[in-house]
Amino acid sequence: MTILVTGARGNVGRRVLDRLHSAGHTLRASGRTPGELSVPAGVDTVRLDLNSPDTFDAALDGVDKVFLYAESEGAKDFFAAAARAGVRHVVLLSSSTVGGPDAGTDALALLHAAVEDALAESALPATVLRPGAFDGNAFGWSDAVRRGQPVELPYTDAHTAPIHEGDIADVAAAALADETLVGRTLTLTGPQSLTFREQLGILGELLGREIPVRELTRDQAVEQMGRFVPAPILASLLGQWAAGVGRPATTLDTVERITGRPARTFRRWAGENLGAFAAQD
Repeated sequence: MTILVTGARGNVGRRVLDRLHSAGHTLRASGRTPGELSVPAGVDTVRLDLNSPDTFDAALDGVDKVFLYAESEGAKDFFAAAARAGVRHVVLLSSSTVGGPDAGTDALALLHAAVEDALAESALPATVLRPGAFDGNAFGWSDAVRRGQPVELPYTDAHTAPIHEGDIADVAAAALADETLVGRTLTLTGPQSLTFREQLGILGELLGREIPVRELTRDQAVEQMGRFVPAPILASLLGQWAAGVGRPATTLDTVERITGRPARTFRRWAGENLGAFAAQD
């Protein structure tokens, strides 16, 4: 049995690859430039661009299962190619926004829903993972924290329940190994609702210094973040954060139910990645 792991350079994909490799599975890692992939010994690499259908058949040849990042543009063609190749199970990394209150208008939700819909139409056996905010989103603050400058962000008191990327990978690996999870849609959260200010407080505590915060207005956030975030995605993020001000995020025990252990905390993630936030010499 061969498992194809897409997005093998990503924070989730490379962890999925490592977990499956440790469990002894036969693996194939894909990327747009496979020569740049760093993979465990014995793992094959292949070129796969989810926007280029001409790369699908070769990447899927002989593959039984797939861990897939959501990419809406080529989704229908990819699933058709997977069906031709005889793929027996797809584990799709989607987003909790698909099940959110604004799913019909939210750009992130619509993007991921398009992939979920294409997967459902394909009739391929599937497990859909819907995580919310990632712990790793905090890396966006690292440059300011290293320099001792204020972290500038809007809606500092917005709640999320950020999830450790390792927990997403653990659930994905379990889904690929456990046929009982076929047909399931799993919403994933971290174990605790935290505001952005509280996350920065945890980082500051571990660093032994206060991290100053400067709250941006929505217009200021659009001006600053709009330089590198597409407008529809930025509108989605700002809308979610605005809705989360003063409203603790829902936390679920899905990770613990699937893996048998509690989800990792943001404090743990911060400790593991503290070097990215340490002051520059």
